[in-house]
Amino acid sequence: MLDPVSWKLNNGRVIRNAQDAPGELNGKLRLIDQTMLPEKLHYIELDDVNEIYDAIKRLAVRGAPAIGCAAALGIAATAQKLPDNLTPNEFISRVTDLAALLNSSRPTAVNLAWALERCTSYLGSHPTTVKQHKVNLIRSGLAILAEDIKLCRTIGNHGVSLITPGAGVLTHCNAGALATGDYGTALSPLYVAHENGIKFKVFADETRPLLQGSRLTAWELSRAGIDVTTICDNMAGQVMKEGKIDLVIVGSDRIAANGDAANKIGTYSVAILAKYHNIPFYVAAPYSTIDMKLNDGAAIPIEQRDPDEIKNGFGRRTAPDSSNFYNPAFDVTPHELITGIITEKGLIKPPFKTAFNALYA
Repeated sequence: MLDPVSWKLNNGRVIRNAQDAPGELNGKLRLIDQTMLPEKLHYIELDDVNEIYDAIKRLAVRGAPAIGCAAALGIAATAQKLPDNLTPNEFISRVTDLAALLNSSRPTAVNLAWALERCTSYLGSHPTTVKQHKVNLIRSGLAILAEDIKLCRTIGNHGVSLITPGAGVLTHCNAGALATGDYGTALSPLYVAHENGIKFKVFADETRPLLQGSRLTAWELSRAGIDVTTICDNMAGQVMKEGKIDLVIVGSDRIAANGDAANKIGTYSVAILAKYHNIPFYVAAPYSTIDMKLNDGAAIPIEQRDPDEIKNGFGRRTAPDSSNFYNPAFDVTPHELITGIITEKGLIKPPFKTAFNALYA
């Protein structure tokens, strides 16, 4: 599988597991620069908070779980460079400030805030020396990464029963290995089905304006030997009408307590099309994506991105300067349109609020 997020020592060793966390404090956050795909598979190594902020903001790393993992390991990398002569309280205060900066990079994905809060809270609840705090941050980040890998594979095991021989599966954006620690969320059942020898066909929405479906999903699925066809976003309804789609599986960056789910812009349209054509529509996400503090999707913050992504898509002028632009990165699919939510705890069916309350009890 791919290695979208990891910890790399200066001696070249790449680490993804908390059990192998180093004692020496000379590592960096290691990421695939996804802006260069599919033309080039290129890794970047970072230990500066502004560079890590930029990597998250410009989508060098993207996908809610991967952002959380990257932020946690990013905090560990930047904290290494803080002076050892700080008091423990001063160190925690500085780390909290660094976390606040990273948390401001992208507002919609709850995993970002969740991972940073988990790391900073651990420091506050485990008083020790500054040097040990630095080691603990590394271990916390690697633990979050290892946990995400396990959760994603478990999601695949719970969702694989939905993938029947000969099925046509539509997905939108990228919720695969590139968006998580390993197997992905929406794509995890597909990877497990492929490993089990099940033959099926994937249709990957191109996902405008940044083409995460064609650049990333189609790239990683074809790399894994899975049958994938790329379509433009406005072709989804026609492909459904032709009977080529048996189910839709998408990821999510934040799920409200009632089951409303935020995902890449265009997902809401796909859900409406699926409802009209009587096609099951599933969301796949780990527990960290469920935000029980939000009653419904109206409270989910929607990131607004640079109009240049529309006006000058990939460096070429595609609209006049005189036009106005609106570029929300996400939309919210109402829970009424969702057939089920695949989590590491199993397949959750409506009513979601009741199921979530039972899950978190």
